[in-house]
Amino acid sequence: MSESLFAWLLIAPAIVFIGFIVAWPLVETIRLSFTDADLGGENWIGWANYAELFSDPKFYDIVWRTFYWMFLSVILKLVMGLIGASLLNAAVPGKALFRVLVMPPWVIPIAIGVIGWKWLYNGYFGLISGVLQNLGLVEDRVALLATKTSAFYSAVVTDVWVGTPMVTLFFLAAMQGVSRDLYEAAWVDGAGRWYRFRRITIPQIMPVIVSMALLSAIWTFNSFEIIWILTEGGPRGATTTLIIDTYKVAISSQRFGEGAARAVVIVILLAIFSLFYLFFLNKVNKRYGAK
Repeated sequence: MSESLFAWLLIAPAIVFIGFIVAWPLVETIRLSFTDADLGGENWIGWANYAELFSDPKFYDIVWRTFYWMFLSVILKLVMGLIGASLLNAAVPGKALFRVLVMPPWVIPIAIGVIGWKWLYNGYFGLISGVLQNLGLVEDRVALLATKTSAFYSAVVTDVWVGTPMVTLFFLAAMQGVSRDLYEAAWVDGAGRWYRFRRITIPQIMPVIVSMALLSAIWTFNSFEIIWILTEGGPRGATTTLIIDTYKVAISSQRFGEGAARAVVIVILLAIFSLFYLFFLNKVNKRYGAK
């Protein structure tokens, strides 16, 4: 048996697995997007689903809301992750305990954590409303999930709470890989903490920051549980992202063809975003010497 044939035999199970798990569902979704599939059957209608989708002004509002939700949430996760990793990396007593305490938002099942936040946001018995009233900051109950603006930003806060621990731990691992000799040399030269952070820490972990930005962006873009449990896309569509809209059309309304068209658009948008990311990551790796 030749070496090339033996190599193909070794990777054949992985190829078959990827074909069944990724390739076939993707091809089937693309096929369904050209039909009017529902519970009653399906008929080939060509580009009608896409034409209807792109002619709907509400679709562009949803796309804008999705990207705004993603960028705002990711930026906050990165900032909070950098701050948290820097504190956990500092030489302070009990830092091992703090590293354990940062884990619960990530370890706890998302559904349970989000239900807890939904209770906090409740206007009748929620902790946030009660504290604001007791402090005299508001006179009446504050139902944060009842208005469009507050519901959107409340969902962002919840998503940041869920995602920040993972970002923090990745940044912490990257910071611990930075040579201490660089910090000691800078300290001898009189460099302050902020200067060392800007000139040593950030450049050294920049490839990790960019990688986490992409992963977090994709996960946030596809986030379903957080928004659905909190608001189900409401009030009045204020928290409806592309994933929520696709679910409502394909599952709740059982218009599988239209839902498949939306899913294909999501794949295309994420593919374009990923290509821009790979280009940017290549630039970062060349600048900071990552291998």
